Amino acid sequence: MLSKDSLEFLEDLKNNNNRDWFLDNKKRYEVFKKDYQELVSDFLDAMKPMDSSLEMLEVKNCTFRINRDIRFSKDKSPYKSHLGVWLSSGTKGQNRAGYYVHIEKDASFIAGGFYAPESEDLKKVRKEIAYFHEDLEEILSNSDFKKEFGDFDRNEKSMLKNPPRGYEKDHPAIELLKLKSFETSQKFDISEVNKKDFVSKMSKKLILLKPLNEFVNRALTTEEF
Repeated sequence: MLSKDSLEFLEDLKNNNNRDWFLDNKKRYEVFKKDYQELVSDFLDAMKPMDSSLEMLEVKNCTFRINRDIRFSKDKSPYKSHLGVWLSSGTKGQNRAGYYVHIEKDASFIAGGFYAPESEDLKKVRKEIAYFHEDLEEILSNSDFKKEFGDFDRNEKSMLKNPPRGYEKDHPAIELLKLKSFETSQKFDISEVNKKDFVSKMSKKLILLKPLNEFVNRALTTEEF
């Protein structure tokens, strides 16, 4: 459970996103950082027994630096005013599907899958779909999955208008093959964060995405012959 003080720190940071304010509130940040790490630890404790691929993860593998990378951004705000938790078996230079928790006022959500993969990884996932689309369709049609998440997040940016190169328009899984991103999400109100059952409640939802993550990671790790 994240404390109200930590949520207030994030909101105050959003309204005072500059180095001077941050330095003046360094003690508040240290309290927030400890709170953040404890929340991640709680998620690891809840998720590891349900997904053995997360077993080797430590808190440091699942957190994000508060400093923003502003080199290529029009927004030059130096700090992130949200909190993210990323649980994935991937390592540096090795992308994998996983579970994500995003905490931000009016924009909180949980998610899972594989967001905006690089070209080579995208090709691997599409190949897996082309040959084993029935497996993915079964995952997406699961009643619990549909109840909580519905489907992949689909929008103009995440889908091609035409079939990807190498695939015919009449392929039985063409709408899945058009996807450029393979994630799904569910919004929640930030008030949930202060409830004692927040981690257990969200973990029960997130673990429904395990079959999706396994399908994607199978595509990324299967050796080609």
